[in-house]
Amino acid sequence: MSDRTPALDAVHGMLTLLFAVVALHVLWHAVRSPGAGRRDRVDLVLHCAMAAAMAAMPWSYGAPLSGRAAMVFFTAAALWFLLTARGAPVFADRLTPAVGMLAMAWMARTPPGAAASETVAAAGVPAAHHTGAHGHASDASTTATLVTVVLTVYLLGCALRSLTRPMPALRTATDPAHRAAATDPYGYVRDGAMSLGTAVMMLLPH
Repeated sequence: MSDRTPALDAVHGMLTLLFAVVALHVLWHAVRSPGAGRRDRVDLVLHCAMAAAMAAMPWSYGAPLSGRAAMVFFTAAALWFLLTARGAPVFADRLTPAVGMLAMAWMARTPPGAAASETVAAAGVPAAHHTGAHGHASDASTTATLVTVVLTVYLLGCALRSLTRPMPALRTATDPAHRAAATDPYGYVRDGAMSLGTAVMMLLPH
């Protein structure tokens, strides 16, 4: 948090507002759907939890939104979306929130390269061993970068898909996806905004 700048704080502030609006919309949708089934209710709780956590993450100086507990929670949430899908079309729709939850779990992790470097420095490992540790840290850093890029690109694609589906020009389309988007345009805009905000957060220090 020591490398914060006014520009970064401004970006984090806009993202916080975005995620707060998403969380409020999810709560509003939950209130308007009292007869929703168990799966839908759990979905709404998880969406709200992720949006609230994302809103607070840039300003959290402690461990509540990072570390193993957060990783386990959001990984379990990702598995929930995948394991409760029924059929290929439903699985495709639930893949987006699952990847979003995985991205949240990924951001909550402790950077393995930093931990390895600190361990080597604190233990006073001889130079030859330090070189090997540095190589492992470099490999871990490369893997972390690759995972971040893959998650970010996928989320950006999901954001583009969700944000364009409810467009008025698409509401007269005959395929089921566009007809569904026409009946719930705000839901698709919310999901697209969430994917976009998560993708941006993946690229920012937090």
